[in-house]
Amino acid sequence: MNTAAILPSRNEPATIAAVTAAVDTALAEHRSVIVHADSSDTPDTSECFAATGTRAAKVPLTGLVRGKGAQILAAARRPDLSDADAVLIADTDTRGPDPAVYTALLDRVRDGAALAIADYPRHWDEANLTNHLARPLIAATTGHDVPQPLAGDLALSRAALDAVLDAARALPAEVAACVDGYGIDVFLLLTAATVGPIASVRLDGPKQHAGSFPHLAAIYHQAVPVLLHLTAPWTPPPAPPGGGPALYRAADRTVEPARLQAMLTTLDSFGPHPGGYDEHPWPLPAADAWHAVNSGTPAPDAARRLWPHYLRRVTDWLTSGQHATTRQRAETLAAAHARLHAAVLTPAGARR
Repeated sequence: MNTAAILPSRNEPATIAAVTAAVDTALAEHRSVIVHADSSDTPDTSECFAATGTRAAKVPLTGLVRGKGAQILAAARRPDLSDADAVLIADTDTRGPDPAVYTALLDRVRDGAALAIADYPRHWDEANLTNHLARPLIAATTGHDVPQPLAGDLALSRAALDAVLDAARALPAEVAACVDGYGIDVFLLLTAATVGPIASVRLDGPKQHAGSFPHLAAIYHQAVPVLLHLTAPWTPPPAPPGGGPALYRAADRTVEPARLQAMLTTLDSFGPHPGGYDEHPWPLPAADAWHAVNSGTPAPDAARRLWPHYLRRVTDWLTSGQHATTRQRAETLAAAHARLHAAVLTPAGARR
């Protein structure tokens, strides 16, 4: 099986070499290629990549338009990847990358998965978009309960990658712009899900990489329109996937009061909280957004209306979560997961 890897990066000279070396170890094939898709402000990252010795052939793409999705798609369209049977995509801000993780992802694709994605526990104050919206909505609408649907470490089959490139050309302009950014992760997952099985590779420890909270607004406004647009055509399953409570792994850690307050201040700066929240609590607004798109509302419009409700949810979670135990946090997330599935199955008018 011919393998390839795509490494999207922006200003990551401190970590790109280690990620490149780990990926090269995982490819472990004579006919393999690593494509570096870079949009850095300086040449430092690309120079570190070029200086890293590999067995795989290396293809440097520099000066790309900024946007994780645009960079990944630019690399995926390269003729160097045309005969790859499996393509690995790896985050380049990872500290201490483990070749075994990348190998496991590729092995799952070799075994027949359309997409294999890393499943690592996240600290309780992180992964807010994943835990409160992306995971439960994908599970409720498609039946695929993927613990980390926005994980940046994944592998795709040839058929899934071809489907991704075809689907990208058919997107509405405003959704395509989102896919060119942080919307790429959910786009890869949900497109691959139309081709074949999705596999999660369970890992025991949290991933060490740059935190996503500073980019919360950008990630939301680029990922959620894609999430709503691609889940809308699915028919929700009548019963939750797996038949029991969803397992959430919200790893414990102490968040310093000053840092927590800074996070809450940032959330508050994005705008006022919605009125009537107590009468229509989360996750009902998320189900309403999905029903709206399912009924013809453009996904970007529904995502914008959902934004203040999401901010309130994250604010409430951070405020109460600091006093909760690890088990209580996991149970809270699982309960909301189940409520969202029930709300998706019930038209909004019937819930009023």
